Amino acid sequence: MMKTVSVNGRTYNWPSAPLVVICCDGSEPDYMEVAMKAGLMPNLRKMIAKGENRRGHSVIPSFTNPNNLSIVTGQPPAVHGICGNYLIDPATGKETMMNDPKWLRAPTIFEAFQKAGAKIAMVTAKDKLRLLLGKGLVFDGTAVAFSSEKADKVNLAENGIENVCAMVGMDVPDVYSAELSEFVFAAGVKLLHSMKPDLMYLSTTDYVQHKYAPRSVGAQTFYAMMDTYLGQLDAGGAIVVIVADHGMKDKHLSNGEPDVVYLQDVLDAAFGAGKTKVILPITDPYVVHHGALGSFATVYAYGPSVAEVMAVIASQDGIDVVLDRKDGCARFELPEDRMGDIIVVSGGPKGSKVIGTSCDKHDLSGLNEPLRSHGGLTEQEIPVIANRKFKNLPDQLRNFDAFALGCNHIVEN
Repeated sequence: MMKTVSVNGRTYNWPSAPLVVICCDGSEPDYMEVAMKAGLMPNLRKMIAKGENRRGHSVIPSFTNPNNLSIVTGQPPAVHGICGNYLIDPATGKETMMNDPKWLRAPTIFEAFQKAGAKIAMVTAKDKLRLLLGKGLVFDGTAVAFSSEKADKVNLAENGIENVCAMVGMDVPDVYSAELSEFVFAAGVKLLHSMKPDLMYLSTTDYVQHKYAPRSVGAQTFYAMMDTYLGQLDAGGAIVVIVADHGMKDKHLSNGEPDVVYLQDVLDAAFGAGKTKVILPITDPYVVHHGALGSFATVYAYGPSVAEVMAVIASQDGIDVVLDRKDGCARFELPEDRMGDIIVVSGGPKGSKVIGTSCDKHDLSGLNEPLRSHGGLTEQEIPVIANRKFKNLPDQLRNFDAFALGCNHIVEN
């Protein structure tokens, strides 16, 4: 009888070969399509020829934390609880980052499989994700979890491994660099051969995607690099499933200026200061490349009626969705207790509109190129690629199906 693992209401067959799920952060489908057409991803083209090249959807908000946690729990934010990178803590009323594992309400696939006897390897670009994704893992020789950002600080007690830089043959990269992601891929290849994990998760950073459009030299250089490592993972006998946490779109006007509605300024003008609070869940410690501007926000009303505030928001150009908490959380499968009174999604006819708080609260000095960002419906489409054929697929592919695809829907060669 085939061994199975059940977690969060889903059952996974034991993978027939090492299963490597790659979350290529911010990887709009065009990135790999353009690179393949340019002849820069021959290994990916070979993988697709024997496997799949589909499209799926991310969860909304199309941000990093909610989607990575959906991928590794197999469920939407309403179940796992991670609805952004940033929120107002319902217990204290204070604004805070959502990086602490205490915010996670569901066990990960990694935790469940390790308890069933699997070996687990997980490598992230940024350490904020490593803490969340590694919750529940026991570092007893059957699991490793580390980030390239803090690769020089790994140890057996906290990461299950040591001397990672020597293993990979790279120094710790700058957090704002393509090399931060390359370190993830290089580590994955080394671990596939040395550790032979049953499940591996590789999660990159979207620094390149924020900075470069698909047809740019910067983007094509990145995907050519990625292709080298994909070829090595494929040659190593792994089942490889590639998804993204979200897409990425131009968010600027024709003159290169960011296409922003500063929603807190709008609401302060309408209702007075302190009567509303705009929260931008894209906010994290690494805002240089996007200035904390994205296409999703949640709004708290302190006095004005929710209906009044919604009407003002809906009157702004480029607003696609304005819903109260109940309806918004139902539509986007979000936890009601961690969202504001109103949920707002921007985009507009070109998908370019982003939401800010107040104009003077956003430092855009680090934007050396026209703004590219994410968070809305226009960044929901993501690639779903595998080096094996799929069978018995669900009607709608979502990025949080990635591990189920590798365990339950692969046609064996």
